[in-house]
Amino acid sequence: MSIQDIQDEIVDEFSMFDDWMQRYEYIIDLGKALPLIEEQYKTEDNIIKGCQSKVWLHAEQNGDKVIFTADSDAILTKGIIAILIRAFSNQKAADILEADTDFIDEIGLKEHLSPTRANGLVSMIKKIKMYALAFNAKN
Repeated sequence: MSIQDIQDEIVDEFSMFDDWMQRYEYIIDLGKALPLIEEQYKTEDNIIKGCQSKVWLHAEQNGDKVIFTADSDAILTKGIIAILIRAFSNQKAADILEADTDFIDEIGLKEHLSPTRANGLVSMIKKIKMYALAFNAKN
């Protein structure tokens, strides 16, 4: 499935909720369902700078795909990174680099986050793109 298809799916899912309390609950549920990152990857190098809470993001290449795993010590933040991993993990580095992140605005996420969490979201996206850039340069 392409990144765009996954993003469209996420937008559709969020459109089913009437209000932001339901959406926050859904984001928290997504965070709870996020596969745990291996403890060995919870390092200083994998912490995303610019996030209010601790967020670890690990990436590795499997064939021509980039696989992301993550965790956070804050449940809402964990849900946010879960959404991003769903959209970008198991995709080609070049596709991740070319992908836009308009779906974040479409679901209204940025405008419903505190300024510090919104900054963290931007930092998460930057880190995902930086990993993709590094893997793309290798190929």
